[in-house]
Amino acid sequence: MRKAVCPGSFDPVTMGHLDIFERASKMFDELIISVFVNPAKDKAMFSMEERVAMIRQATAHIPNVRVTSFSGLLNEFCEKEGARFIVRGLRAFTDFEYEFQRALLMKEIDEQLETVFIMTNAKYSYLSSSGVREMVYFGGDISGFVPDCIRAEVMARGKQSLKR
Repeated sequence: MRKAVCPGSFDPVTMGHLDIFERASKMFDELIISVFVNPAKDKAMFSMEERVAMIRQATAHIPNVRVTSFSGLLNEFCEKEGARFIVRGLRAFTDFEYEFQRALLMKEIDEQLETVFIMTNAKYSYLSSSGVREMVYFGGDISGFVPDCIRAEVMARGKQSLKR
C-alpha cells in the first residue's frame, strides 16, 4: 500500500490546500493529512483539533484521505504511519527553495522517505493561510479562498478576534 503524509499547519485550510489534497489522493492508496505543530508560527487562529475537524469536513468527498494531528518529528510520524512519501504543495519558486532544503534534510535523516512536490493550480498561486487570516481579521470576503463548508466558521473566528 502506497501511503503518503501531507503535513502542514493549515490555519485555516484553503482552496489551494484542498487542490493539493484532491490531486495527491489520486497518486496514493492512502493520503494522511496531518496538522503539525509549527514552532516557527507563534499563535494559531484555530486549535489543532479545530483544524483537523475543518479538514475532515473539507475532504469528506475524498475516500482515501485520513486526517490527524501530530507534534514531533515528521520522519518519526511517517515511520509510525508506515508512509514512505511526503507530499508538499508549491505555489511559487520561493516555496520550492524552502521545500527543497527540507526534502534534502528528510532524505538525510531517512533515505527511505521520498518527497513529492505538487504545484498548486495557478488560480490558487497567490493564496495562503496567512492571507486568509488577514482578510478575515479585517472583515474581508473569503469566498473562494476556503472551502464553502468551513467559511462561516472561519469568518466567525475573525469576528471574535476583532472583539478582543
